[in-house]
Amino acid sequence: MKLHNTINGEELKEKIKASDEKRTTISFYKYAQIGNPQLFRDHLFFHWDQLGILGRIYVAYEGINAQLSVPTKNLEAYKAELENITFLKGVRLNFAVDDNGKSFFKLAIKVRSKIVADGLEDDLFDVSKPGNYLNVEEFNKLTDDENTLLIDMRNHYESEVGHFDGAWCPDVDTFREQLPLVVNELEEQKDKTVVMYCTGGIRCEKASAYLKHKGFKDVYHLEGGIIKYARDAKEKGLPNKFIGKNFVFDERINERITDDIIASCHHCGEPFDDHSNCKNKACNLLFIQCPKCAQKYSSTCSVECQTIAALPEEEQRALRKGKDTGVRIFSKGRFKL
Repeated sequence: MKLHNTINGEELKEKIKASDEKRTTISFYKYAQIGNPQLFRDHLFFHWDQLGILGRIYVAYEGINAQLSVPTKNLEAYKAELENITFLKGVRLNFAVDDNGKSFFKLAIKVRSKIVADGLEDDLFDVSKPGNYLNVEEFNKLTDDENTLLIDMRNHYESEVGHFDGAWCPDVDTFREQLPLVVNELEEQKDKTVVMYCTGGIRCEKASAYLKHKGFKDVYHLEGGIIKYARDAKEKGLPNKFIGKNFVFDERINERITDDIIASCHHCGEPFDDHSNCKNKACNLLFIQCPKCAQKYSSTCSVECQTIAALPEEEQRALRKGKDTGVRIFSKGRFKL
């Protein structure tokens, strides 16, 4: 029984890039009590691998968080697989707004302590009691009220390239930083109407439940997040209050929602909103770099990294040895290139 990938990741990536197979990018989540996450994980891998599913899926005792790519020809079969899982029957699926079919190149299903890392150790906090959902019409109406507090529950590098008009976008790197910050900053405004949003809904659903737990009276969150909002606004011919790009956590990096460019190159300051990673693998900084600066710095974040990236691969590997080469993030409020 195959329960893990057996082919090299780079080989899989090149295979998907070269393929002309039509694929559909989907995301969904569900908070639920899963008794044996490892067993559930293995069940999913066995069945989804047979359907050619690719993606990144997290399973925990508190539920499932999934971003994946399905061969379009197997989409109905995949939906039927979900319907066979009791707690996923009727689960809301978010279909990508701007989909090139190249969002994932392997199937990775991981067991985690939580499906969203929140840093909370509050045994009394109940994620099953979130704020009220808002559809696109309700969201637009409620956020037209100047007394409504609209909060972006994503990280700064996400909101930097796109956000809702009038939203407060906290300058944080992680969700675990953001939760206590939002509670503390709004402590004196607990009686106001609070509306929260995120990419697909998973973070603001948990955040809305946490705010209610902390005594906030009138809490709402956007159902299906930015992804569903953008699709619904377009399909219904309603005003779209989102400006710019929607950052996504797959190979596409973002989805274009409007033509507005609200970010700028982290080197020269020219309007630009494409994220990339520094080509020095030992750095791997996630940042925004315009084409001119990419040429000037050889797609690296600095002269130092440019020098390292020009070395033979063997020397680069030696320099990386023993170092953390995970994703580093440009922090707009704390660090400048």
